[in-house]
Amino acid sequence: MQSGAIAHPSTQLSGIITAPGDKSISHRAIILGALANGQTEVTGLLRGADILSTIGAMTSLGAKIAENEDGSWTVDGCGDKGLNSPDDIVDCGNAGTGVRLIMGAAAAYRITAKFTGDESLRSRPMARVLDPLRDMGASVKSAKGDRLPLTIASNGELSPVDYTPPHASAQVKSAILLAGLKSEGVTTVREKRLTRDHTENMLRAFGAEVKTRAKDDGQIVSIEGPIALHGTRVNVPGDPSSAAFAIVAALIVPGSSIHIENVMMNPTRTGLFETLAEMGADIRTDNFRKSGGEVIADLHVRHSNLRGVTVPPQRAPSMIDEYPILAVAAAFAKGDTVMNGIDELRVKESDRISATVELLRRNGVDVTESADGMRVRGGAVTGGAKVKSFHDHRIAMSALILGLAAQNPVEIDDASMIATSFPDFFDLMASLGANIETS
Repeated sequence: MQSGAIAHPSTQLSGIITAPGDKSISHRAIILGALANGQTEVTGLLRGADILSTIGAMTSLGAKIAENEDGSWTVDGCGDKGLNSPDDIVDCGNAGTGVRLIMGAAAAYRITAKFTGDESLRSRPMARVLDPLRDMGASVKSAKGDRLPLTIASNGELSPVDYTPPHASAQVKSAILLAGLKSEGVTTVREKRLTRDHTENMLRAFGAEVKTRAKDDGQIVSIEGPIALHGTRVNVPGDPSSAAFAIVAALIVPGSSIHIENVMMNPTRTGLFETLAEMGADIRTDNFRKSGGEVIADLHVRHSNLRGVTVPPQRAPSMIDEYPILAVAAAFAKGDTVMNGIDELRVKESDRISATVELLRRNGVDVTESADGMRVRGGAVTGGAKVKSFHDHRIAMSALILGLAAQNPVEIDDASMIATSFPDFFDLMASLGANIETS
């Protein structure tokens, strides 16, 4: 059922908030815990719809996963006996990361499993993951264009692979590494550009040896199987992709000053912070510490007079999910902000380049779309439009943040999917003084 929302011009956001648990880490904690011998305890897990879909999927494959009274989660892994063929279709909802990683993990075992998802997920291409899995020996029957629903069958004896993904993708890298856990020999992924290294970090936390070596602008990652994982404790740090919405809101709403605690500062995820700093953003970080193998910090953000910049294309993997909200910041900056080399955005929950361009253009922003990016000319933002969210949580939240600083309110047609990644978005923004109404 669709439910809309409208953001009204707001003044002087202030307060202290804690960033919600990181979605990428949450997916991996559940999946690796399900593969491991013994028990894994996860604290700080993001309780979003995507993560609940991953929990349901791994449960159907044989793991025992339970939420405790204190909000932590316990995962009793399948360990040496391995994942089993599910009795029913594995429904991954809207979880693109979840389904791609789970398909890689499942292919390592003797298994036959059919995967599906919601309408949005069924429209997204899976070939970039399926191609290397086929190279390793898995059998795949899919809908037209290698889309869901699809069935993976494996004899549990995959061959190791030496694979160079054509596109920078942490999901592809992760799926290959998970599929290689039970292979006899070395599985290698050669990245042309660095992507998120959460899977490598998490595999090490579960007892696996992961070798990495820098090469040019990328790296070579390898594991030697078979590998037995062992249950551990995972404390999920705060999600920088979710914190980005409150950060940009504070930067563009005059008089704002906010404090965000527990934000993960992994260098493969901080491209947005680097870009905003180049734009003149007043963002101060302190209280650095470690949590779950990741560096975290607290951020202090003040309203700033931003200026346009050209974002280096090689920075894209470290901020690929943040371009819609960066475009919102660019709409209030002086001059042009150029974002190229981001064609990966066209195969997200929506075509995020076109969706972002439409969001801005309908609200009076001068924006030009190209095949692999966009150019945003900052200035006065009139607002006043009703925006189509395309069932994409990041487009929906970006539109609402735009409305907080526009001259007129901005409305979205559907806010229901925001819960996939940020179930507390409305409460958190309200605590800072944002004037957002839901229907």
